[in-house]
This record gives sequence, structure tokens and C-alpha cells, in this order.
Amino acid sequence: MERSSGVRLCATAAVSALSLALITGCSDGGSKDSGNAKGTDAAKPAAKALSAAELKKLIVAQGEVPGYKVGAVEGGVPDKSTLKVADPKCQPVAYAMFAQSPADAAAQTSTEVTENTKKTPTDDASSLDDKSFEDAMKKSMDIDITVVTLSSYDGDGAEKALQSLSDGVKACAGGFSAKPDGDQTKITKVSGEKSSATGDASVAFAATNTADGEEAVMHVEVVRHGNTLASYSTMNIGAAMSKKAYTVPAPVVEAQTAKLK
Repeated sequence: MERSSGVRLCATAAVSALSLALITGCSDGGSKDSGNAKGTDAAKPAAKALSAAELKKLIVAQGEVPGYKVGAVEGGVPDKSTLKVADPKCQPVAYAMFAQSPADAAAQTSTEVTENTKKTPTDDASSLDDKSFEDAMKKSMDIDITVVTLSSYDGDGAEKALQSLSDGVKACAGGFSAKPDGDQTKITKVSGEKSSATGDASVAFAATNTADGEEAVMHVEVVRHGNTLASYSTMNIGAAMSKKAYTVPAPVVEAQTAKLK
């Protein structure tokens, strides 16, 4: 059965959003509210950076986030050298969106946390009319996908990295263009959001991506725990298609915070 152009457009938007969400090719905030990346213990000296092996032991693993599965980042994490941004002030924002540390770190590691499937599409989608097919597709894709990245720094590197992200969110409110893995991506808006109030300091924001005339929002939060940053970038394709609000899942942040205490 032929699908209408509206359904095809939704499918195209889903693929575009999926590429953004899975890193294939969104407040800057203090520990409680947006607007400041400084925490209460900013004066304390940072410890020596953790190694990649140490970070891998600290990042959330399968069975540690109730209601979610944890595994490798689908499609992998793009190399920083491929994340080309015209305005240097926006570079930390792009890095945080695409599962990279906001600034060069001594070591980092990433994993993907996917909400367990809540709904499955009908087995006989061809029997549905266009509207029903579209609704079924949205429901089946209404799943939070979060890439968690841990990065560690020497000295006060983590504080400086978080501050650069905070500054970038403010400077790049009007959007910017990026080329993850060479694919042009247009971010039309960056807006600060309230953070989860965990860790020593945090920055949270929403980035609106426009592809094929459709908009999708990615939510990002970066939290400092001493000299380690925990970054969360979340996309929900079904919610984006339905224009439904969502954010970085609290269970993911809570589970990762518990491992960093």
C-alpha cells in the first residue's frame, strides 16, 4: 500500500534524528540552576586524572540502570577531528552533543543506555491507514537513547572544560553548523535548561536540529564530579516526531552519579 508524503516525511525525519541520536552519522547550569558552571568546591585542587581503564570501571554497565539496557555506542563515537564547527565558541557544545568531552581530556570512555522497549509496532502495519501507521511508528520509537561519556582531567581541567561549555551555550543560542563525520548538521537553537543538581557543578542545554524541514531536539547535561565530567546526550525519536517533551532520563543520571561517589 502507498504511504502519503506526510508519512514518508516522518520516516525521513526519524532516520535523520536517529543518526543524530546514535552518533552515526540539548542550561547551562550550576549544580542547582542554569546560568553558572561553578560549584561550591571550585577552590579545591583537582586530583590526577583517571586512566581510561579506571573510567571504564566507573561508567554505568548492564544491570545497573533499572529499566534500561547498557551497551556499546551504536555506530561508535566520532573522532573529535571530524566534528568541524565554524565558530570556535560553539565547539564545546558540539563535542558534548556528539559524545565527546567539551575540551581535550586525559582519558574518556562512552557507553549507550537505551530505555527498554515499551511498545512494539503492529505486525500488520500494511493494513493500517496512513495516520494509524504514522501513530504506530511514533509509539514504537518512543524510547530514550542516552550516550554517557566519562572524561577525566589533570589539575583544574574539568572546571575549565565545563566553563567553556557554559560559555558556549550562551554564545551559540542562535545555533551553529557542524559536520560530524563530514555530514552537515544544522543546529538552529541552543537553550539552557535546569540541570539535575547532582555533582559539584553542571551544565544542561537543549539543542534543536533541523533536517529535511523537520526539527528534533537533543537534550544534553554535563556534570562535574571532582576532576571527572559525566556527559549525557539524549534523543527520543518517537517523542521528537510527536513533538512531545522529554529530557535526560533521571534514572541514568542517578545510576551514574552513584558510581562516581
